[in-house]
Amino acid sequence: MSNHRPLRSARFATPAVALVAAALLAGCGEQSKVDPELTATLIQPVARVEIQAVKIAPGSRTGEQIVKAICAGCHDSGAVGAPKTGDAAQWAPRIALGQDALTASAIAGKGAMPPRGGGADLTDTEVKRAVAYLVNLAGAKFTEPPVEQ
Repeated sequence: MSNHRPLRSARFATPAVALVAAALLAGCGEQSKVDPELTATLIQPVARVEIQAVKIAPGSRTGEQIVKAICAGCHDSGAVGAPKTGDAAQWAPRIALGQDALTASAIAGKGAMPPRGGGADLTDTEVKRAVAYLVNLAGAKFTEPPVEQ
């Protein structure tokens, strides 16, 4: 029979594993050497969206600005019976009422259109500008009140 010792390598492996484990655990209590501000900078998103509202003071908007921002939503498509922008046939009976009557109608609201076309902060002069701009696109010759500087 042989006097073979099969577990001889285990006698050397156990202390080696213990040393490796001790070395790994020794670093657990140390503070990270990574700068937290640098880390935050490096993981920022690639792009950022910033929304900035540009507010124009009431009374200083042109007819074109008002029509594009408020009126076009319905008048460009003819939604809920609104006369379409630039359609002379649809605007003709309204133009015949005159600028003052048409402006008064826009200020008060008409049909599905709310007062001031939904622009509650519009001044009477701004509504008049918007009406003039909008009907002039359909062939009227209304005078748009100037914007005072």
